[in-house]
Amino acid sequence: MSIEELTFDAAGLIPAVVQQYDTREVLMVGWMNAEAVRRTAATGRSTFWSRSRQEYWVKGETSGHRQHVKQILVDCDADTLLVLVDQEGPACHTGTRSCFEHGEIEVKA
Repeated sequence: MSIEELTFDAAGLIPAVVQQYDTREVLMVGWMNAEAVRRTAATGRSTFWSRSRQEYWVKGETSGHRQHVKQILVDCDADTLLVLVDQEGPACHTGTRSCFEHGEIEVKA
């Protein structure tokens, strides 16, 4: 699939779910525009678009907690990416391994 075939939202972004490639642990979610997807594919380093700062950022560029991209998968609607990485250190900016360690909503079945 080509980047041109992806479905970006009105802001030109697509969500990217980041998983550890071997354990499938969900590490984080970021946003990419077409150029961020191109940069990620070309460099093998997760590159995102910061919605708050309006600039590109490469995961681990300042923290050293790099993501080495193994594979980029596209969902059935081409509107979400699954980025399989080998994570160095914590993925979350809070210092935890995953961004999904900070709370839970109780489910009553």
